[in-house]
Amino acid sequence: MWAERLHAALVQLSGVRQWGVSALLGAIGSLAFAPFHLVFALVPALTGLLWFVTSVSSRRTAFAIGWWFGVGHFVAGFYWVGQAFRAADIGVWWGSVAVGALAAASALSIAVVAVACNAVRVTGVGQVAVFASLWTFAEWGRSFVVLGGFPWNLMGYVWGFSDNMIQVAAVTGVFGISAVTVFGAAVAVTVVKVDGRFALRRWIWVGVAAAGLTAIWAGGALRLSNAHEDMVEGVRLRIVQANIAQHHKWLPDLRKAHFAEHLALTQMAAMQRITHVIWPETATPYALGRDDRIRQMIGAVTPPDGLLITGAIRISKGEEAPQRIWNSLRAISVSGDIVGSYDKMRLVPFGEYVPLRDWLPIDKLVEGSRDYSRGNAERTLELEGLPLVGPLICFEVIFPGSVVDKTKRPQWLLNLTNDAWYGNSTGPYQHLVQARFRSVEEGLPLIRAANTGISAAVDAYGRVVTSLGLGERGVLDTGLPVALVGGTFYGKYGNFPVLFAVGLIFAIALVGGTRRA
Repeated sequence: MWAERLHAALVQLSGVRQWGVSALLGAIGSLAFAPFHLVFALVPALTGLLWFVTSVSSRRTAFAIGWWFGVGHFVAGFYWVGQAFRAADIGVWWGSVAVGALAAASALSIAVVAVACNAVRVTGVGQVAVFASLWTFAEWGRSFVVLGGFPWNLMGYVWGFSDNMIQVAAVTGVFGISAVTVFGAAVAVTVVKVDGRFALRRWIWVGVAAAGLTAIWAGGALRLSNAHEDMVEGVRLRIVQANIAQHHKWLPDLRKAHFAEHLALTQMAAMQRITHVIWPETATPYALGRDDRIRQMIGAVTPPDGLLITGAIRISKGEEAPQRIWNSLRAISVSGDIVGSYDKMRLVPFGEYVPLRDWLPIDKLVEGSRDYSRGNAERTLELEGLPLVGPLICFEVIFPGSVVDKTKRPQWLLNLTNDAWYGNSTGPYQHLVQARFRSVEEGLPLIRAANTGISAAVDAYGRVVTSLGLGERGVLDTGLPVALVGGTFYGKYGNFPVLFAVGLIFAIALVGGTRRA
């Protein structure tokens, strides 16, 4: 059988060939993410990895296998990071170094999983359960511990193409879907015994995994069949997407033109029903707190009795030294007053600040020589004519369980972003998928304003109501979907329940499998 032959071929590899195949398997696994969503690519990728790490006797070898798998997986998944260095004219070399360093650091999480799977004496389906549990904990560590957290391309996101499949995130969050996905993809190892002989009876676990995934899909379909499509009364939003190329965005001689472009787009269509206008991250190339004239110009295109919300740079007041800057959201009234503000709290390493600046000969990617400061303000904003809003700037939206203020829960999420850094790569598509998951998890609608796309209105079930595609110029007029009454289980309890459940499964599989062994 094919399973026997594939297993035998893989376990006979060693050294450089073993590392190369491991990296290739990791790269193949990355095809499961947006925009490709080739979910079945995870079967050879994760099955091959588990076969590899459980067939070697040395934990050092298992570590190398896991690390090389991770390098291949994350280089293919994070390659778009290098696009940002090209857009900033820093050079392909530094972009390649950044992608390699990020992939190498992230790959350590998979290397640890590989060593742990090699160390435990569990076989059969228990081995797969241990693997899936460890992978889930590794993803949590990568999300909030390693490098300050970079939870990009968590395994559960491979289902972003299916509204039905992602509904379970309202209970389990993305980490729960990751656990089920890894188990379902790697369970193919059970069709081959440790000695390589084919075992027909073990196909039952493949059937169980398929049935489980089917049940998740069916449960999601049932949930959506009862879903509402209501909009908040009296609110009509206009999202502006100017589609300004990143290498032009901060040129001093084009600042006026870019600002004028946003003003013109805001008024490009009738505004009788529009109550609020939303511009993307750093859409305004001026420090609004210091420029009354610019604020008055914004106020002039703001809907009567409404607001214009824009991304802008905020600069510290007075004679404070050294001067501090923030990546901020500003809400401007018709009179040109700043009536709401939020400073970004999670900064992008190398994008908005340089770690170990005294040691690394490189500037941050965004304009200016100084690092951005972290915001410390309350997240939920009260803005005239709108329900309570949870602002999120750029990649703040990718942190599961950390997108709302628990003490003052918002009724919707607003994500301002500038994905122009990443061109026509996989990055913007993956960013949108992750934003949609936050809506499902929290039971909150999300409005996304992106400089070059993808701008979108997403309902509380993660469904895209309307969108403006990558590389398009224009405006998106939309209502504001309502939040789920009562919220979601995940929104109330966060990641703890699913991590506890995964830990319990790990313990049962470990104890039960060890006894049988």
